[in-house]
Amino acid sequence: MNNRTTDGAIRPFRIDIPQADVDDLRDRLARTRWTPQLPGDGWQRGVPVDHLKDLARYWRDDFDWRAQEARLNGFPQFMTELDGQDVHFLHVRSPEPDARPLLLNHGWPNSFLEFAELTGPLTDPRAHGGDPSRAFHVVIPSVPGFGFSQAPRGTGWDAARVARLWVELMRRLGYERYGVQGGDFGAYVAPEVARAAPDRVSGVYVIAGLGFPTQADVPGLNEEERAAFELLQRADWMNGVDHHALLRAAPQTFAYGWQESPVAALAWMTQKFHEFNATGEPLEEVIDRDLFLANVSLYWFTGTFGSSAWPYYESTGFGWPAGQKAVPTGVYSGAPGIRRLAERTNTIVHWPTDNPGGHHFLAMQRARALAADLGRFFDKVG
Repeated sequence: MNNRTTDGAIRPFRIDIPQADVDDLRDRLARTRWTPQLPGDGWQRGVPVDHLKDLARYWRDDFDWRAQEARLNGFPQFMTELDGQDVHFLHVRSPEPDARPLLLNHGWPNSFLEFAELTGPLTDPRAHGGDPSRAFHVVIPSVPGFGFSQAPRGTGWDAARVARLWVELMRRLGYERYGVQGGDFGAYVAPEVARAAPDRVSGVYVIAGLGFPTQADVPGLNEEERAAFELLQRADWMNGVDHHALLRAAPQTFAYGWQESPVAALAWMTQKFHEFNATGEPLEEVIDRDLFLANVSLYWFTGTFGSSAWPYYESTGFGWPAGQKAVPTGVYSGAPGIRRLAERTNTIVHWPTDNPGGHHFLAMQRARALAADLGRFFDKVG
């Protein structure tokens, strides 16, 4: 697993978690000191004890890390040094000769695993019932401090600095022109890639978040737009645990629990994935349970719960992604964003209103729908 690079070379990488670490995880899960259930209905006080006990039991007894590891090692993985950082990335080339390069940017608390279901439909649409003319060569880097990418050694990191890493990575891979996608934290990084290399980026595709109204916009909203704003304010993911404030204020304090107790880590991840679920259906019916647990396991085995918090503790407060005007922009879903607000800071060429919605981490739930819409956007921008 330690394929450290020091010369800028691109070197193959394979995941190989020591068996002792797998056994330690199961032992810790078996020795959990469970808290009693607090008064309240459902998720009113957080993740219900019975729900988490069932999920932890499955993680301990039925979840097969080695099967997930083998699946992930089926993707070509590499390491390279960028800006003094050892960076992990996937580079999956399409069998289609005219495929276009596409850089995918993951979010928090996610990883390159966010795109495990999406990579096949993007790189080989012919094999997945899609249009082979809409095939992509896919590059999926792990943000510094996430998974197998080295954590930043100092402060001063932001989305723009990450974007400059990815510009150099794409140059190093030989791609002269490419598209960029992003959701969650990736929705901040992707526009910065375009700003850093506008002559190389054909277009920026954001899952959602552009044109979301703020309190400052309210006086100028019409009746329909005001209704969209009020709906946004009532959304579960707007009213759950304020991870922005928590991770900005005291990530070190909470990292002790996430690093020491797999159930503490599991509860945190379950809370956030539950809040990010806009379907009204149970999380396990929206995102495959093994895929969810593979992401939690990746954080656990790499010890990156704390280091992945840096985009928050480097920030001064929360703000919706603004986008950019260097190249054309498209979104998977405009709502509850308002197009005219998004167009203040973006050149919008793709703003569908009828794409099937669902979880915040859409690639984990609706991979084929997302792949198809990515194809439609990049057909427009070349």
